[in-house]
Amino acid sequence: MSTVRIALANLPFPPTPGESVALAEHAIEQAGALRADIVCFPEAYVPGYRAVGRGVPPPDPVFLERAWSTLAAAAARAKLTVVLGTERVVAGATRLTALVIERDGTLAGFQDTCFQDKVQLDPSEEGTYSAGTERRVFHSGALTFGIAICHEGWRYPETVRWAARRGAQVVFHPHFHEAEPGGYRPTTFADPANTFHEKALLCRAAENTCFVASVNCASPGSPTTSAVVRPDGTLLGYQPYGQAGVFLADIDLTKATGLLASRCRT
Repeated sequence: MSTVRIALANLPFPPTPGESVALAEHAIEQAGALRADIVCFPEAYVPGYRAVGRGVPPPDPVFLERAWSTLAAAAARAKLTVVLGTERVVAGATRLTALVIERDGTLAGFQDTCFQDKVQLDPSEEGTYSAGTERRVFHSGALTFGIAICHEGWRYPETVRWAARRGAQVVFHPHFHEAEPGGYRPTTFADPANTFHEKALLCRAAENTCFVASVNCASPGSPTTSAVVRPDGTLLGYQPYGQAGVFLADIDLTKATGLLASRCRT
């Protein structure tokens, strides 16, 4: 099968860690009912990204294990793969990560191999999170995919290229990006008056001949939204800014050849 339906969970920021699990579980059920093959969540959606003023409680490994188990069961009921933006504690340090849950509710691999940690932190995150050290690609049926978390995908072209060179037809880009005071509030994707971020996604897809699927939280005035970009760098579609919901896109895997990524020598 060359066509895969991907879902992007463009959800409001969770008021509490407990509600993050309930909202994610509902989105998984919704994506399954819409016959999605895979659903991706924003950066650190469970328990919530540790932004200034958000009041997310301290990291809790016990809570995280319970949350992952609950959402793995939801994935099995919905029969779809889940890319969950979350966090984990490694050697006492908190990492931003994406947990991949397979269609049967099992984790995608053993021990650390079901996680893609954020390797390149933004300077503003260095007092809160610890960087990971490895990248990997994942498989779900005919789909091979990679993950570049937040500004990894915007600022570092090599993160998307790494996955495309290893066969990824789609690179998922979970991120968290909310409005800043006085910032431009776009209504159309990659508006020239807006920041560089969404324009960078068009480049990441075109320069690697792969799909890029980016997912953000829904918030008033957000400078970026959830969207899917085709391998030729054109926009397939996007979620209206600030509007909560599950965005769907049917993608033809044969279009993601990885040709330009494969020609890069570095």
